[in-house]
Amino acid sequence: MTTTIHRSPWEAPARLLLGVVARAHRHRIAVSLLGLLAILGSAGGYLLLGTLDIDPLDDPYRVHVELERSGGLLPGQDVTLRGVRVGHVETVEVAGDKVVAVAAIDEDVRIPASGQVRAAALSAAGEQYLDFLPTTNDGPFLTDDAVITSDRTTTPVPLSDMLESLSATLAQIDPARLAAISRELGVGQAGPDKLATIIDGGTFLISTLDATLPHTVNLLHNSRVVLTTLNDGRHALRSTSADLSTTLAGVSSMTGGFEQLVTQTPPMLSTLDVLLAENSPTMVQLLGNLVTVSQVAYSRIPALNEFFFPQQRNGSALDAVTSAFHDGGVWALASIYPRYACDYNLPRRAGSAPDYAPPYLHADCTDPDPTLMPRGARNAPRPLEDPVPRPPVTDPQRTADPAPIGPLSIPTPYGGPHAPVPR
Repeated sequence: MTTTIHRSPWEAPARLLLGVVARAHRHRIAVSLLGLLAILGSAGGYLLLGTLDIDPLDDPYRVHVELERSGGLLPGQDVTLRGVRVGHVETVEVAGDKVVAVAAIDEDVRIPASGQVRAAALSAAGEQYLDFLPTTNDGPFLTDDAVITSDRTTTPVPLSDMLESLSATLAQIDPARLAAISRELGVGQAGPDKLATIIDGGTFLISTLDATLPHTVNLLHNSRVVLTTLNDGRHALRSTSADLSTTLAGVSSMTGGFEQLVTQTPPMLSTLDVLLAENSPTMVQLLGNLVTVSQVAYSRIPALNEFFFPQQRNGSALDAVTSAFHDGGVWALASIYPRYACDYNLPRRAGSAPDYAPPYLHADCTDPDPTLMPRGARNAPRPLEDPVPRPPVTDPQRTADPAPIGPLSIPTPYGGPHAPVPR
């Protein structure tokens, strides 16, 4: 009888693992030493790369930043881009009348060349850093050996300058009054709370004054100019004050007239109110008529301008009328020379026919020169937006419609001699 033995697929890896464990147990001292060396290498790499930020494979580019003073900046301190660390300060050296700081920036960081660079401190104890503040995120970008001039950099105010500025303020503090304030704050139990409130109020006041510092400086400059002008013109001010005193004395002597005016004004306004109320319908109709008149006059502004201020000819109608009156008489000029006659080229009617024929609508001077008679309604300047356009000329001999005859029409029979004339 044959027996078949089935082996598990995990048997071979298990035997290998047991062999490795047996060998490690036999050489446990060497394995422990290798483990300690691996832990030491990992910790050292973490300290170099993570904590000390030292990357031996990094190839930073260097930017030279010119400063008016160092501001406490030292080699090895951080370089930031809007507060985010992007490198370190490599060197800080004096070059003539300025300080040049070399910033080593990570090669994968692109900083726009525009904007300001400031040397700032994290706290009053120091911890200076170099901060780049570009005005845009677009190029051009800083490259290796780029130079940022001192007109684009700022440094913190030195402690000596701050103390010098505070000396004038401290000189105005009275020690006796300060001691009295301290003594009064220590009398009651709410003294610390009052002191905290005073400090909070002072902080709020200083922050408010800092926000309005440009306006305060302008106010002081303008006040200085005004006070200087007043000092220089004090004699003029005295004279002005004397004149104002005389004027006000005259006004004071007329108070009776002002009182009478104030007394009579309300009845007069009441009478005017009643007058307007009684004539309101008539006034509304009058205003409506005036609106119509103004609209018609507005549409005829070009014709009125040509009448009073002509552009197509010399002189206006008013000039012609006024020129006739001078030297105590009325002067006129008559010309006996012949002038061109105008032929309208229309059928002629007998002048003796009293039929009052309707006029021709499209009569036009065509011979000898149509420009010789520029006057008349036909040649008047039209409004800018003429609501009534000229009709097209279809029949040059077309006449106007005859006047309608009604019961009030006056008959016009023929009263002349019967002559063989065409009618």
